[in-house]
Amino acid sequence: MSLQVILGNFALILFVLMVITGVIWCLDVFYLAKQRRAAADRALAEYDARTAKATADGIKLDNQGKRAELEAGILRQPTWIEYSGSFFPVIALVFFLRSFLYEPFKIPSSSMVPTLLVGDLILVNKFTYGIRLPVINKKIVQINDPQRGDVMVFKYPMDMSQDYIKRVIGVPGDKITYENKRLTVNGVEVKYAPLEDYLGDERMVYNKQFEENLSGVSHRILNDEGKPTYTRESVFPFPHSENCQYRYEGFTCVVPAGNYFMMGDNRDNSLDSRYWGFVPDKNIVGKAFFVWMNLGNLRRIGSIR
Repeated sequence: MSLQVILGNFALILFVLMVITGVIWCLDVFYLAKQRRAAADRALAEYDARTAKATADGIKLDNQGKRAELEAGILRQPTWIEYSGSFFPVIALVFFLRSFLYEPFKIPSSSMVPTLLVGDLILVNKFTYGIRLPVINKKIVQINDPQRGDVMVFKYPMDMSQDYIKRVIGVPGDKITYENKRLTVNGVEVKYAPLEDYLGDERMVYNKQFEENLSGVSHRILNDEGKPTYTRESVFPFPHSENCQYRYEGFTCVVPAGNYFMMGDNRDNSLDSRYWGFVPDKNIVGKAFFVWMNLGNLRRIGSIR
């Protein structure tokens, strides 16, 4: 499922705006402001000279406030510089917050239902998996590794311009088997507890709902009994595909080093690692942890598990 950032590639837009307004701000502080000050000093000196000459000639001038008005007019910033100087610290702060701390995303599709619904506005922790350089997404400081059960945002391996969100099912070295719509991780069957059938908001169709316990992380998943475990014809060629064996009942994949196996919680309505392969560490964006707004359902606000 792809994620849409609030204003497209917002990181790049912010970066460009920050550079432009920052250059203008620096130019004004270190050069243009000094030029205006020098021009004001010259104008004030000429004004004072004219005033002194008029006084010496016995001419009385009504100069109340005119000197200050003259100085203020010369020192006043041009509109484009004033706006740039005002916007620069705001843009820089927003760029820092969303690049290194938290980034907002909007959920556009249903592959993570029932955990995340269409229209959920979520926050993603950008530093929990390491500090990365903005725009190019290169990790410079290692902090934590993704764990099974985490809900993670990442760059879609088939199209790096798209952000996807799925649940981490397998970490490097794991052997993942998915047969008859049930997971086995490293030879241990994942536990499932049946829940009431789930009625979807979009299709108004009931789906089987279970509570899945993945390495101690409990969350809900959906199964559509009318759909197969996976569709073999929909599997794309992908790096390390030799690590996967596909069968009629399901498949088994061994997660290569530096990669992760991802699946949506809406298991039969999710385009995920079973079809396009593993997610490299370099593609990681961050960990989704909070729904901060859903305009159609305010009760959605809260933590993600």
